[in-house]
Amino acid sequence: MSVQESHIKSVKSGKVILAGAGPGDSDLITVKLSKALRDADVIITDRLVNPEIIQNFAGKNAKVFFTGKQGGSDASATMKEINSLMTKYALLGNTVLRLKGGDVAFFSNVLDELQNIIENKIPFEIIPGITAASGASAYAGIPLTARGISQGVQFLTYYSDDQFGQEKWKQLAAFTDTLVFYMSANNATDIAGKLIEYGAQVDTLLAVIEQATTPHQYVHVTSLSQCTTDFMGKTFSSPSLMIIGKVVQLHESYNWFQSIGTGTVFKQLI
Repeated sequence: MSVQESHIKSVKSGKVILAGAGPGDSDLITVKLSKALRDADVIITDRLVNPEIIQNFAGKNAKVFFTGKQGGSDASATMKEINSLMTKYALLGNTVLRLKGGDVAFFSNVLDELQNIIENKIPFEIIPGITAASGASAYAGIPLTARGISQGVQFLTYYSDDQFGQEKWKQLAAFTDTLVFYMSANNATDIAGKLIEYGAQVDTLLAVIEQATTPHQYVHVTSLSQCTTDFMGKTFSSPSLMIIGKVVQLHESYNWFQSIGTGTVFKQLI
């Protein structure tokens, strides 16, 4: 870089773009994100972002940081480290693209990053992406709402016994539409047990969709009553998403996506 180019960079106003990279299939990114990838000086990307998105769309001179962001992993960058990277390069006059899997508004800790950006008076914008629930439901042929079957949907995550109190479990057990659990598939047996304990219908269907929209997508279907038998001791590949409700029955008729790992596991339901 010449002295003149260095000077231009130093006085240029930097910015941060917070963007959702979609659920896995690199063809599912938005046109706006493809332009942002092309123009970004610095890209900070999470573990669940398909590497093909960087390979196919990022500018050749972009500086790329892979930050991991897998819960409990020592290889993951902390939120403080990610915020520090964004701040450092934006204040140097760079366009910094912060890439997150799915959509930035769904279970992505975007508020921590927004607060940091505002505190440092950095211009920013947000580019939405296809969230995991939309990608998984579409590629599994499971509409999240459907006339006569489900009139609404709740999006949740569950990771510990003390996360929900009795009233919350009662409300979830009584909810007759669709429940979607992010980052909770490996707790499927606990969730199913709690829902039954608080009054849910035991024949309610449950689907776990592994690595949705990718060539390794795999859909497992069971019922709340059979969940422990079918899933006990099983570890699902990340990312996995769980859909609970009558809409899961639609998968058998409307599953259209054929993947390398094609395997729809139907159990004998009560």
